[in-house]
Amino acid sequence: MAWEPNDRKIAAFTMLGHGLVHWFEMSIPIFLVVWLDAFPQSVALVGLIVALGYAPFGIGALPAGVLADRYGPKRLVLLCFTGMTLSFLLLPFATSIYAVGAALVVWGVAASIYHPAGMSLISTGASERGTVFAWHGIAGNLGIALGPFTAATLLIFFDWQVAAALVALPGIIAILYGVRAEFDTTAAVEEDVDAGAGTALTPTTFLSNSKHLFASAFLVVFVLVVFEGLFYRGALTYLPEILQDLDAMAAITLDAGLAGIEPSDYVFVGLLVVGMAGQYAGGKLSDRIAVERGLLVAFGILALLALLFVPATELGLVGVLAVCALLGFFLFAIQPFYQVAVAVYTPADTRGLSYGFTYLGEFGFGAASIAIGGFVLDEFTLGAFFATLAGFALVGGSLALLLLVGHDRFALLERGDPEAAD
Repeated sequence: MAWEPNDRKIAAFTMLGHGLVHWFEMSIPIFLVVWLDAFPQSVALVGLIVALGYAPFGIGALPAGVLADRYGPKRLVLLCFTGMTLSFLLLPFATSIYAVGAALVVWGVAASIYHPAGMSLISTGASERGTVFAWHGIAGNLGIALGPFTAATLLIFFDWQVAAALVALPGIIAILYGVRAEFDTTAAVEEDVDAGAGTALTPTTFLSNSKHLFASAFLVVFVLVVFEGLFYRGALTYLPEILQDLDAMAAITLDAGLAGIEPSDYVFVGLLVVGMAGQYAGGKLSDRIAVERGLLVAFGILALLALLFVPATELGLVGVLAVCALLGFFLFAIQPFYQVAVAVYTPADTRGLSYGFTYLGEFGFGAASIAIGGFVLDEFTLGAFFATLAGFALVGGSLALLLLVGHDRFALLERGDPEAAD
């Protein structure tokens, strides 16, 4: 892998950050099971308190993006490492579920920093940003898989307080590495951009920059990302439950020593592992083909897979494995394309703000599909649920087509060329 040295250093730093964010994020549900036993409170109350910890993860993306433009992405990512690690080191001292909730709010605020700052760093610092985005995504999937696995394993041998402290250890390593890491954060931009030396952070500046972004093609990219987020969050939230209820899964029997482990869990983890290959393929392709075309194809395939999901499961285990593998591949292959699209359609000096809005759309507005999906599954059929997901993908594909057809026109508008109005 012949990378520029600066690309390699940025890749290592951001891969560590992306993996760490999801390492912590996905370990929390494992600890939730223990907290329900440790603290004499209702499931609803414990769930609400844990949800309050997750809430800043999406909400904080926008202010984090603004701060990344003002103070530089590396500083913000280091602050993210520190805050997430501190939150898990505080957990062992929690004597009530409310104290747990306070520590998790610290985690949510710190974790919200990563995506806008990390994406901004890659987009302005890496010359082969598609490839770096690909490896960055793979690291995130690795964190998604290893976080809950490690937490569950530690809880077999230790009390939850000790396990939480041990889960924090990679964060300490990340901080030590990050402080020493050196790279050029603006090596990939032609403009004279000084990361961390942005304009004064005022409401007027924020509103002015935001107005400029949404008066450009970024508006189309933003809405496209929202619909990608609706598909992504809806699919990953309900697939574990959906897979568990399939007849093909019920027919699988495990050894008595594996009691309590659901075969569907292995299928879901397998989907995430295949997603690593999708991340890599999508990232490499985004360096070679127009991102608009890649988005159009990926959305089209996701819509088709959603419509084929129920018929495929009727073919038995082979059908389930095949459709899940393809879904996992393309669900994650699309991500490098929209990440690069943000860089293509935004100026370098507001890249943090751009990714802040992007991940507000992905994690914030995209989370609406949890409520939408739950309603559809309760009131209608499984087929209706996947038809809803297909609808999200088709809208996203239509927006990608708009970008593809109007690419030259958007470029003229960005330059203020009067020909764009003809």
